[in-house]
Amino acid sequence: MTDPILFTVDQGLARLTLNRPASLNAFDADLAHAWRDVTAEAVARDDVRAILLDANGRAFCAGGDVLAMASGMGGGEDITALAHVINEGILSLTTSSIPVVAAAHGTTAGGGLGILMCSDYAVIGAGSRIGSLYANIGLTPDLSVTAQLARAIGERRALQLVLQDRMLSADEAVEWGLVAEAVAGAEGADAEADAVRERAEQVARFWLKGASGAYGQAKRLIRSQPARTFAEQVAEEARSIGEAFDTPDAKARVAAFAAASSKSAR
Repeated sequence: MTDPILFTVDQGLARLTLNRPASLNAFDADLAHAWRDVTAEAVARDDVRAILLDANGRAFCAGGDVLAMASGMGGGEDITALAHVINEGILSLTTSSIPVVAAAHGTTAGGGLGILMCSDYAVIGAGSRIGSLYANIGLTPDLSVTAQLARAIGERRALQLVLQDRMLSADEAVEWGLVAEAVAGAEGADAEADAVRERAEQVARFWLKGASGAYGQAKRLIRSQPARTFAEQVAEEARSIGEAFDTPDAKARVAAFAAASSKSAR
């Protein structure tokens, strides 16, 4: 049996690859449980300092597997239970102190939008399309879509997306702030997917070459901010920068910066 999600770690970079290409990487029960388990392992490992989400096939993620829902689910309670399983993986990534980049080529729709927003930096293809589409089959948004979408693009735009069957173009997704950038490859969908993956890996390697711990803490501060008052947030910032200052990485970088500044001032 083919693994529904592939997981590798190489020189600090964990790669999580959705691997149900024939179903546009839509979530069934097997992928849901694998997603929960793999994300938990990725954020728990000491050798992981950056995470890359990508997918095999012609789409990033089409959300939930509607055919599996129609044929294999007993009712709404089963759907709710499965959503809770996937949510565990979403929480693992969004509450971690590890920066996450997504390589989201092709189509992203439904719950796939929530998976995309697990990333802290998203790269898509120039031909990519992103939408909600839940109401087309009489369902409501899940997998963190209502929890994250308005924060990402603003309430009015979020409402536009979930109340219509609109699919954003790549340019619109960048303009709205839903993704960081769109890249074009050579001719063909496969080449574009490769270009998206290559650019996402460049982003991850940038984190790894730099102060990856500091990037991770900056991500944590922004992601966790809604749980705090303004006063609590600035206090947490003060605590975090002091803690970061005492790390060996920061000590070395601060000393190097000070030495370079002193030399240039002479």
